[in-house]
Amino acid sequence: MSTKVLLVTPPFTQLNTPYPATMYLKGFLQSKNISVSQCDLSIELFTSIFTNSFIRNIFQEADKQESYEHQLVWNQRAEYIDKVDLVINYLQIQEVTLAYQIINDSFLPKAHRFEKLEEDLNWAFGNLGVLDKAKHFATLFIEELGDFITANVDEFFSFTRYAEKIATSASSFDKLEEYLSFDLTIIESKLTQLLAEKLELNKPDLVCFSIPFPGNLFAALRCAQYIKQYYPSIKVAFGGGYCNTELRSLADTRIFKYVDFISLDDGESPLLKITQYLSKEIKQDELERTFVLKNNKVEYINKTPNTLFHHSKLPAPSYEGLKHDSYLSFLDVMNPMHRLWSDGKWNKLTISHGCYWKQCSFCDVNLDYIGNYQNTTAEDLVNKIESIVVETGVSGFHFVDEAAPPKMLKALAEELIKRKIYITWWTNIRFEKTFTSELCSLMAKSGCIAVTGGLEVAADRLLTKMKKGVDIGQVARVTNDFAEQNIMVHAYLMYGFPTETEQETIDSLEVVRQLFENGCIHSAFWHKFTTTVHSPIGKNPDEFEITITGPKFKGFAQNDLTHNDPTGANHDLYTHGLNLALNNYLNGLDIDISVHEWFDFEVPPTTLLPDLIGRFLDD
Repeated sequence: MSTKVLLVTPPFTQLNTPYPATMYLKGFLQSKNISVSQCDLSIELFTSIFTNSFIRNIFQEADKQESYEHQLVWNQRAEYIDKVDLVINYLQIQEVTLAYQIINDSFLPKAHRFEKLEEDLNWAFGNLGVLDKAKHFATLFIEELGDFITANVDEFFSFTRYAEKIATSASSFDKLEEYLSFDLTIIESKLTQLLAEKLELNKPDLVCFSIPFPGNLFAALRCAQYIKQYYPSIKVAFGGGYCNTELRSLADTRIFKYVDFISLDDGESPLLKITQYLSKEIKQDELERTFVLKNNKVEYINKTPNTLFHHSKLPAPSYEGLKHDSYLSFLDVMNPMHRLWSDGKWNKLTISHGCYWKQCSFCDVNLDYIGNYQNTTAEDLVNKIESIVVETGVSGFHFVDEAAPPKMLKALAEELIKRKIYITWWTNIRFEKTFTSELCSLMAKSGCIAVTGGLEVAADRLLTKMKKGVDIGQVARVTNDFAEQNIMVHAYLMYGFPTETEQETIDSLEVVRQLFENGCIHSAFWHKFTTTVHSPIGKNPDEFEITITGPKFKGFAQNDLTHNDPTGANHDLYTHGLNLALNNYLNGLDIDISVHEWFDFEVPPTTLLPDLIGRFLDD
């Protein structure tokens, strides 16, 4: 008898659109005639929390614990309870008649987040932006409730993660096991209730949790713990991005109290083999890329050669079973590019598997999701796009590639135009010189509205050290070509790269300032550099003049490393100033002031010409 599979996205991931892992696996398993269902417990739990009855329970729980942080929310609790259903409904549908009610000054209760609002919001919404203004007010309302929950009821709660702090860099399983021994919180009780409903409805033999980030791990473990306690005959598997990067050296047996299988890298082949093993079609030693507990020891079983399923041969992802109407569009930032991550429904799809460049020294280039580059054809890709639009009714696409290849983007744009398929799309790229003005124009014509890409450190010495394959002049010209076609550009920025000096940090901020000033980029985000165990830097720290200082691996997760950088600046000093400057740039403010003014300590003046980016563009 074949194995029945339930695929689960655990809380919390994205709230405006489904995370794509289970859809890919569902489409694949269906093509193999395996009975498979899926659910997104992330959005289902969130929308179960933000209801009249549950928020009432939240306030009662806070009162029972005599915890009243965010007093303004507590004082207006009756209004939050009465209006939460209406606000959630608006964030799901954005009905214009309700929008007028929400923006009425006397309608919503207002607490700490509303207090920070500019008195005059016309600069953001004008006189006609009723839907967006209401969406922003509704977002603040929900965020205030979320702050209250975190402060008074469940410290682990967050909109896009749960218990992240105990899962991040968890080299030992000790802390996770300790928290798993505690009683369920009110949030976790609701989570297991929802899970039980799915188990009773679908009656699976195998439940698979896709864990993309550390902030999904603990909720997945809570679910697995519940299954083992109340449904011991059901097998449990973990996979996804977190497992692929952090559990590759797994040796601690304790996690197997909760799970039966942990797979690595692309899930199609390991999951197919697990279902065949449970159906007694194959033996255990024929599993692929899978950890199991055998003779009270963790054993990694990987029969080679692996069963290969090339990216171009995989079926379209299946969205069947997901509650499309439940997803919410938030508006927490006014920047039109920045809001794409939390606003609007997007079908997520990959153009290519892996990264065609795979040389950046800070990246996990040794792992399959980066190093195993596979392409497809534009015809095949557009066929999948058509199939997904029919299934979801959504014509927006976010192509979530590590770096979408310019050649494929050209072919995709031409195929969409030729077949008169009208979608709105955005993707992640490298700022390559291949992105000419002509290609940018073609992409815009086919529906491209935005691109994201890694500028990283805006200093040519460090870009060379990173093996980034670009320089500042090239980035300026490429981003300008996109901007001239009304394609918005977001730049990923990094500070604290090994050997980065104070001067290079200040000069990087000046480059960013000038890119905003010249309209080349519209949004950006600073990340502080972290060494990872799978990157060239983590494997060869001496080449980058740093010393790895920890953490000591204790049998569970291994990814982020700490290091000493004796030749670089004290990078933590710059966090606040860099973010403060960028926050202003995102809102079109103070782009003309000197970069040193963002810091509350003395920094060197920039060494760059004030028209450096302008000169690159003129050239």
